[in-house]
Amino acid sequence: MALSFPLPTFILVRQTQMRGVLSCRFRTYANLQSPRFERRSGHYKPSIWKDNLIQSLGGDGHEGKNMERVCMLKKEVSQMIYKEELLGDKLELLHALQQLGVAYHFKDEINCVITNIHESMDQISLFATLDNLHDVSLLFALLRMHGFSVQEDILRSYFDDKGNCREKLYSDIRGILSLYQASFLAKEGEEALEMARHFTTKHLTTYLESSKHNNSRLKEHVSYALDIPLNWRIERLHSRWFIEQYKIDEQIRPALWELAVLDFNILQTLYKKELKQVSKWWTDLGLHEKLPFIRDRLVENYIGSVCLAFEPEHSSFRKAMSQSNCLITTLDDIYDVYGSLDELEVFTDAIQQWDVTAMVGLPENFQMCILALINTVEDHGREILKEKGLYVIPYLRRAWKDLCKAFLVEARWYHNGYAPKLEYLENAWVSIAGIISLSNAYCINDYVTVKDLEKFSASYPDIVRYSSLNFRLYNDLATSNDEMLRGDIEKSVQCTMRDKSVTESVARQEITEMILKNWTSLNGKVYGNSTFEKYFKNVALNIPRMAQRFYRYGDGYGKPCSDIKNLVTSILFEPINY
Repeated sequence: MALSFPLPTFILVRQTQMRGVLSCRFRTYANLQSPRFERRSGHYKPSIWKDNLIQSLGGDGHEGKNMERVCMLKKEVSQMIYKEELLGDKLELLHALQQLGVAYHFKDEINCVITNIHESMDQISLFATLDNLHDVSLLFALLRMHGFSVQEDILRSYFDDKGNCREKLYSDIRGILSLYQASFLAKEGEEALEMARHFTTKHLTTYLESSKHNNSRLKEHVSYALDIPLNWRIERLHSRWFIEQYKIDEQIRPALWELAVLDFNILQTLYKKELKQVSKWWTDLGLHEKLPFIRDRLVENYIGSVCLAFEPEHSSFRKAMSQSNCLITTLDDIYDVYGSLDELEVFTDAIQQWDVTAMVGLPENFQMCILALINTVEDHGREILKEKGLYVIPYLRRAWKDLCKAFLVEARWYHNGYAPKLEYLENAWVSIAGIISLSNAYCINDYVTVKDLEKFSASYPDIVRYSSLNFRLYNDLATSNDEMLRGDIEKSVQCTMRDKSVTESVARQEITEMILKNWTSLNGKVYGNSTFEKYFKNVALNIPRMAQRFYRYGDGYGKPCSDIKNLVTSILFEPINY
């Protein structure tokens, strides 16, 4: 039970100045912890990337020379974009720019070309013949990904009434592969694209299993696509793979390939510098020493921020999100593993008040966490004020308060022995912390206003919900069994099993189908008519992309595995040779 007691005079004065009310209640430490309460542990392994290793990272010593060469190559590629005349060649070039990860250098040129193509759609409709499934699929995908209105009808002529591709196309594996990739851009209710996904998946799988085909390179591309479709892939990791593939492409444009290699390596050097800065902040903060039960995952947290926004202009966002990710992990472990329910009630109340004086009675390590949270969030807000001239701190605070309230709901369920049904997801899409990433991203949009911010944080839009839901579901599929062994609430897998009286394998299949449905809903918000800026929509897409990779082979975050090590090494540590 909470106990009220008189507050020291200096606290009364400060509270009067800060809030004008004296309604806070505090609990003494003696009352916060039951004598029967035992601290739990997640038994997490320490980080394999120590600060001294991170601080030793450096570039290749050729950054200045490489930058000069990049400037020359950008001019050459820019001219290349405008000079291309044939529609099919234009599409291939734009596709290559995007897959190689250098499209951000040519936003104006690409927008000009795509706009001209879109304005010529009446003529292009004649272009949709049975002989160019690849080009039409590529056209559809590029237009949709760049925010232009394009209907699925352009692809209907390739199917019969039963949803199968017309027989003439069965041998066009390249075209069917492009149609497969386009099908994952489907929005809700687009039946032609759903038929395309079913057919192309089945047909490409059969192609891989056949021994009649000996085109090893095409088979590699098909296998890669069936493993994870392009719209679900982490951009930086995909670009590295595509750069290696483009090197041996018969249609290679040498200047474009060289630009992609140099740009990848230059960005890698930038990432190392950012990682050093964030690692120093994390080391100086010392939370992982004062709270040894938490997951010390600084490098994973940083690589997650790169997955959300890789371009150089988003450096401030990456550093802010890396710090935020470290604090999210710390809070998550306090709520899930370490704290008693009484402590967590007071801890949450202190965060809701956003006031250090409300920490009275909490253990020192809890107080350190709150101070770190408040100071870090306020610093992020001041940086945005300096850069954008917009005061966003109240809206950043609100996201963190919402997150902690969601954490507390789950802690109450656990400590009270309550087994949630699938209403679990109504809280869990918030507790997965996507709202922190998307609130940070929204606050730094170029044209956002205070009115926009108020509306956004008062009721998170559907794009936030769908992005966060898939983040949660990918996480649950990989981590729920381990988390329950540590002593956590049931997750979506177990909720589905109990609610629908099905086996675990059936429940997992249902959740996989739910993920696919959420992708179509998210596509509708990202690729449909929307007032959100492209940068914000990309972050919303990249959250489930990142989650899909991190949790693909189990808990790659809580239990770092070789796949996550390879991800980090590929993006951060190993340059591409040329």
